[in-house]
Amino acid sequence: MEDHNFEHLLRSADLRVTRPRLAVLRAVRRQPHADTGSVLAAVRTEEPTVSHQAVYDVLGALTDSGLVRRIQPAGSVARYELRVGDNHHHAVCRSCGVVADVDCAVGVRPCLHASETNGFVIDEAEVTYWGMCPQCASAPDPSTVRSN
Repeated sequence: MEDHNFEHLLRSADLRVTRPRLAVLRAVRRQPHADTGSVLAAVRTEEPTVSHQAVYDVLGALTDSGLVRRIQPAGSVARYELRVGDNHHHAVCRSCGVVADVDCAVGVRPCLHASETNGFVIDEAEVTYWGMCPQCASAPDPSTVRSN
């Protein structure tokens, strides 16, 4: 997605186009599933004086407006992505923590139909798959390696 598209997205969400907002969007585009610290580091390569609080505020505004999705797998810090509105899921590596997108098995919202809604009007289901990423799964198990 080009920067002029980011400007259009911000305006369509009634958000002002600012350098920190554009820098955050570019950082999240470059690093899907990045945590706040990673986003901050990436933004500071473009905007060295931006504060930690400013990045938090921008991420909050972008999340509230629906331009960015915030996910937080169990035991993990919050992470951010630009893929919004399609109710996809995530796979998380138990070893290194890498996160990957997993398309919805059914393809329509909410993907899963609850057996009992308890009166809720369900519009989204969130599934997190846990396992090992290809790199960690193919790495030798350090507990089985013998040293001479």
